[in-house]
Order: sequence, then structure tokens, then C-alpha cells
Amino acid sequence: MSLFLDQIRLIKMSKVVTSFGEYIRSLRETAGLPIRKIAAQLDIDPSLLGKIERNERQPTKEQIASIAKIYKQDEKYLKEQFLSDKFAYRIMEEEVDISILKVAEDKVKYFTQKRK
Repeated sequence: MSLFLDQIRLIKMSKVVTSFGEYIRSLRETAGLPIRKIAAQLDIDPSLLGKIERNERQPTKEQIASIAKIYKQDEKYLKEQFLSDKFAYRIMEEEVDISILKVAEDKVKYFTQKRK
């Protein structure tokens, strides 16, 4: 397991940009686990996990939490990877400039302050 964790640290440090699905596939492949075994631990069909790995389906919050536990990953990091995919796809669909992220950041600060 130590070799697996070392390989995952190298993937994170390399700053290679991948999608959420590609990242969790790399976790599974690095661990040398078949898709059916991980799907069974997630209590989902292997075909659904395959679709998640190919970015054709989105995992639930509970599935992300389970994936984090299975691979001993930081759940917050996996959620960041997943949500960043959603933001990137949405920006591409709307064909807007990436500067929209600054506006969104300002709004998050505003909404956070309003909640207090």
C-alpha cells in the first residue's frame, strides 16, 4: 500500500490537469484493482463506475466520500476535482471568458458574508 500512496503523491505533485473521472481511474489502476471490485465496494454497477471514470456520469456526494475512503484520499480534494470539472464544462458550454471565475469568487465572498 505504501508504494500506491507514493505513486498517488507523485500524481498530485506533477500538477498534471486531469478530469475527476481520469483521476479516479488512475487511482484504481495504480492500485491494480479491477473495476468490478471497486464498484462492489461502492455498491454500484461496474458499468456505472466506468461511466464515471469516462466522465459520462457524475458521482453523488456519497460516492465521492466512499471513493475517498477506499483510496485513502482527502475527501475535500476529490470534491474540488469534481466541482472544478463542473465549472469548467459550464464555462465552456456558455462560451464565456474565464474572467467569469473572478466574478464568481467575488459572489462567493458576498454570499458567505450575507450568511453570517
